[in-house]
Amino acid sequence: MSKVILQKKISQRVANGHPWIFSNEIDKIEAEVKPGEIVEVYTFDNKFVGKGYINPKSQITVRLLSRDRNETIDEKFIFNRIQAAWDYRKKIGYTENCRLIFGEADFLPALIIDKFNDYFVIQTLSLGMEVWKSTIVKALQTIFNPKGIYERNDVPVRELEGLEQKKGWLTESSDTNILINENGLQFYVDIENGQKTGYFLDQQDNRRAIRHIAKGADVLGVFTYTGTFEIHAAHYGAKSVLGLDISENAVLQATKNAELNGLANVCRFEAVNAFDVLKQWGKDGRQYDVVMLDPPAFTKSRENIDKAVTGYKEINLRGMKLVRPGGFLVTSSCTNLVSPELFLDTINMAAKDARRKLRQVTFRAQASDHPIIWGIENTNYLKFLIVQVL
Repeated sequence: MSKVILQKKISQRVANGHPWIFSNEIDKIEAEVKPGEIVEVYTFDNKFVGKGYINPKSQITVRLLSRDRNETIDEKFIFNRIQAAWDYRKKIGYTENCRLIFGEADFLPALIIDKFNDYFVIQTLSLGMEVWKSTIVKALQTIFNPKGIYERNDVPVRELEGLEQKKGWLTESSDTNILINENGLQFYVDIENGQKTGYFLDQQDNRRAIRHIAKGADVLGVFTYTGTFEIHAAHYGAKSVLGLDISENAVLQATKNAELNGLANVCRFEAVNAFDVLKQWGKDGRQYDVVMLDPPAFTKSRENIDKAVTGYKEINLRGMKLVRPGGFLVTSSCTNLVSPELFLDTINMAAKDARRKLRQVTFRAQASDHPIIWGIENTNYLKFLIVQVL
């Protein structure tokens, strides 16, 4: 097995357990390596660090899979990691729908597996994980005997690894529109054309958090996507619910989901540009009891963090201005480069500009089936906040 020797000065991140080793942290590779193969990593003074897969063409050259010198990385290893992840989900109460594998948080970096009852959607986001794709499929078939396994590898990050973008069935083909249950409601999941893997499971717990504030309320939902937050609000007794999204297709899907749950008389959805509409409605003096903001990531690069913060401040400022005094703002950020502290600071700045006082109701992260590993910052990515706007 080839050895990768690290430079003397490396990031404390590696020593603290983070699995990524960047190209500029490597002193030398002692033998010629094949992209995707398993290598051993050592410190400059020959102390064992771990085993992982290598891709010399990638900025993240090595992603560690194990810190155990005696552990063999083979089919059994992959199977055991997936089985352990499933055992953990069952232990904490996630069985029907869950993120089964959350990359680094389940010690299988660059692998995503979402479970939608009897169907699975996978993403192998690096060359080193792509090598194990057939093994992953075999493990899922052994553990779950699923109705189908679909790959959503139509993501640009794969190109940084020298991989093509693609999507399709990895097992016998089936219908790509799946019906799931969540919190007593039903939703259609389009695993072929929906965003990411087709559905945002990371907010499933947070959607329950609005159950008390939604009762009897006039609710505005912005960046509605397929209407999950809005339909939950109606289910929890909202008087009226309006959802906004720039995508006509999203609005169509949200409307279908509302009809599916018998809530079309409470929920309606419009395809508009949220930034433009909220600004005008603020001038018009519109008011709601609850305003919910669930925007997409505003940046995926550190160079654009300032721009992302500006976007979050602007949308939250406009949202606050539409909240009746004593009403509630529900707001999120899925940009992992924006820390929880920076997110809260941004909301505070928006409140000052809006001349509103905030009373925090709850502040939390993603659902627990997307575990957070201390020391691996990118696993703590979702910020979810409810505040009363005074």
